[in-house]
Amino acid sequence: MINSQQMRLLALCSLRIDGKSVDWSVLARCALSGHLDELCEGFIPEESAAAHKALPLLRQGLRGALEDQYHRIEDELRLAEKSGAKLVTVLDEGYPSNLRSVPDLPPFLFYRGNLDYEADSRSVAIVGTRQASEIGLSRARMIARELSNAGYTITSGLARGIDTAAHKTALHFQHRTVAVIGTGITRCYPKENVDLAEEIVAQGAIVSQFWPSRSPGRDTFPRRNHVTSGISLGSVVIEASRTSGAKMQARIASEQGRHVLLLQSLVAEQEWAKKMVDAGRATPVTKIEQMLEILGRGAQARPEEGPTQLLLTLSDC
Repeated sequence: MINSQQMRLLALCSLRIDGKSVDWSVLARCALSGHLDELCEGFIPEESAAAHKALPLLRQGLRGALEDQYHRIEDELRLAEKSGAKLVTVLDEGYPSNLRSVPDLPPFLFYRGNLDYEADSRSVAIVGTRQASEIGLSRARMIARELSNAGYTITSGLARGIDTAAHKTALHFQHRTVAVIGTGITRCYPKENVDLAEEIVAQGAIVSQFWPSRSPGRDTFPRRNHVTSGISLGSVVIEASRTSGAKMQARIASEQGRHVLLLQSLVAEQEWAKKMVDAGRATPVTKIEQMLEILGRGAQARPEEGPTQLLLTLSDC
C-alpha cells in the first residue's frame, strides 16, 4: 500500500503532454523540499532553467484531474508487487541518503531485496566496459574485494564485464552489493545475469528509477548512470573507451560532486581520461589505503562548489 502523498508524486511523474513528461528531477527536488502541494496546484517553487521549462508542461498536464493518472499507476504497482518489488520515494525516510544530496535525483525507486540506509550511505561504484580485458576483470575483483572488506557497499550496473565482476566479488566474500539497472524492476538486462540478479536480491538490492514495465532503451542506461553515481560516495572506473557508459558516469560523478577514481592504466590508454587528469582536477592515488582514506571523507562538495576528481593508480594490480 502507498499513501496519498506518494500517489500524488507518482501521478505528477506520469503526466504526459505531447509525448513529453515534466522533468522528474525538478519534481523530485521540489517534493523533497516540501513543496508537493504547490506542484499539484501547478506551481514550481524553484528558480532554474529546468523549472521554467517544466512549468508550462506541468500546468498543461494538470488541466485534467491528477486522479486520472491513478489507474496507470495502480497497474505499475501491481507489476512491481508481482515481482516482489517495493517502492521508496523522496518523501520517505528510507530513500537513499547519498541520492538526496544530488540535484539530478530520481523522484522514486522501485527495488527488490532490501535497502539499508546506513550501509548504503557507504557505497562506492565500480564500473567499466562490457568488453573487459582479463587484467581489467582482475583489477575489478581486487578493488571490489578490498573495498567490500573495508565495509563499503559495492554498487554497479549489472552489465556484463566489469560490473558483473564487481557484483560477483562482493557476493563471494558475503558482502553487500547494489545493482542499479537500466530497465524497469520487472526485467533483467542482460538476460545472462538473471541468476546473478537473484543472488544480489538475497544479499543486497536491485534498484530501478523507472516504471516497472519500462523496457531497455537508448535513454535508460545513461539515466541509470546518474543514480549509480549519485547513490555512491565515488566511482572507480576500471576500463572505458570514449564511447563507454563508464566514461559518462565519470563525468556525471564529477558534476554531482562525487569522487572520481581512475586507474592509471586507463589514463595511459584513453585520451578522455588523460584530459580529466590534465585539467588539474585529479589526485593520483597509488594504494588501496589511499583510496580508503579519500572515500572516508564522505561525499565531495556540491557541484556548484567545485568537485574534485581523483586519479587512482594501482601499481599492485
